[in-house]
Amino acid sequence: MSKSGEFRPVSESQIVLKELMVPSYENFGGKVHGGVVLSLMDKTASVDKVDFLNPVEVGEILTLYSSVNYTGKSSMEIGIRVESENFQTGVIRHTNTSYFTMVALNRDTKSPEAIPGLLLESDEEIRRFLEGRLRRKVRKLQRHELEQARSEIDYDIDERSLEGESCKIAAG
Repeated sequence: MSKSGEFRPVSESQIVLKELMVPSYENFGGKVHGGVVLSLMDKTASVDKVDFLNPVEVGEILTLYSSVNYTGKSSMEIGIRVESENFQTGVIRHTNTSYFTMVALNRDTKSPEAIPGLLLESDEEIRRFLEGRLRRKVRKLQRHELEQARSEIDYDIDERSLEGESCKIAAG
């Protein structure tokens, strides 16, 4: 049950953004710099892994399709699919899909605030919600495992304990 008692359809969260990839976005390899693509995807609380499946060419139209996939009490996962289109040939390529987590903060207190739940209206929306819930669970498990591993690190080391690693302890 949504903490706020309110539910909204996924369709209210859907956004499509199109932008021409201009020469100023070009990297040294002649492709659009990945940072440009990420900046179009927004600033967030957390970003899952971003794999660039295909390069984006200068002169192509980049289209970003986004919607809320999953909602918790105060956080939401936004799925973003990015496609590039060569408008001369009509070829459209999937360049990447990423998942961003955002937390709703109260304007005054800056503390997390309850958000509406999702009204799932299709099998696709149900699938995305369930997969978003799974990604959230995996992120929590990974955080726990990382905290556990950090607690087991012996920071009182010498050069011999780093033998075979690509580092050296500075003298002094």
